[in-house]
Amino acid sequence: MGERRSASFYLLLAVFTLFVLFIYGPILTIVVLSFQGPTGGLVFPMRGVSLHWFAELFRPQSIGDIGGAFQRSLALGLITMVLTVLFSFLAGLAFRRRFRGATLLFYIAIASLIMPSIVVSLGIGAAFELLGMPRNWYGSALGAHLTWTLPFGLLIMFAVFNRFNPAYEEAARDQGASGWQTIRHVVLPIVAPSLLGVALFSFTLSYDEVARSSQATGFENTLPLELLAMQTNATTPVIYALGTLTTALSFIVIVTTITGVLWLRRRAARPRTR
Repeated sequence: MGERRSASFYLLLAVFTLFVLFIYGPILTIVVLSFQGPTGGLVFPMRGVSLHWFAELFRPQSIGDIGGAFQRSLALGLITMVLTVLFSFLAGLAFRRRFRGATLLFYIAIASLIMPSIVVSLGIGAAFELLGMPRNWYGSALGAHLTWTLPFGLLIMFAVFNRFNPAYEEAARDQGASGWQTIRHVVLPIVAPSLLGVALFSFTLSYDEVARSSQATGFENTLPLELLAMQTNATTPVIYALGTLTTALSFIVIVTTITGVLWLRRRAARPRTR
């Protein structure tokens, strides 16, 4: 502990500090400018301090429906997350045993990863139109997002179950546990941290997806599409308020996921008493 640091250490520390400032400096600027007064603009100096633009965020805007788009993206991300976790876990269980057509089904499931995103979005949107079904964020856009998140979830769960020791399940069955009890009390607690990772990954992929939403969303834009459409218009600090809110949401999701993983690990390591 008493050794002196070399000059190269301080040089690398300075480079790392500049890198962190370069990455997070613009975010900090947006957060500060989002708390401007009602007459504030998009640049410094600030004109007062208030929560005015956060209140404006959920009111109808003359340049776009930011509040509605944010709510749609949040709901779409949560629905995509739940379905991705559910289908990935069930598929991971199913693919532990070989069955006829397993290889073909696997390649079909991950084929969308190598296809251009805009083509997938266009194809799903056109399919809904041909079937006489309206394109919307909770139907066609949901399907488009699942073609992006589900393959990643499948690959993660396949890797998890590939290393899963079946001896735990055999021990549970020897103790008289049913199939459902084995999954609930043995399999789920072991793979739960990986499922939380799938949930976080699928939510973030869906929340900021643009290409796969562009042709499948319909008339009600998601948040990325709304912001893309507003880039050519004069904007207000309500954009900064939105950036602050979404950044806070991202940190909340990350902290919640990490807390959940740590809690599951402590719970698994805690000795159980009968």
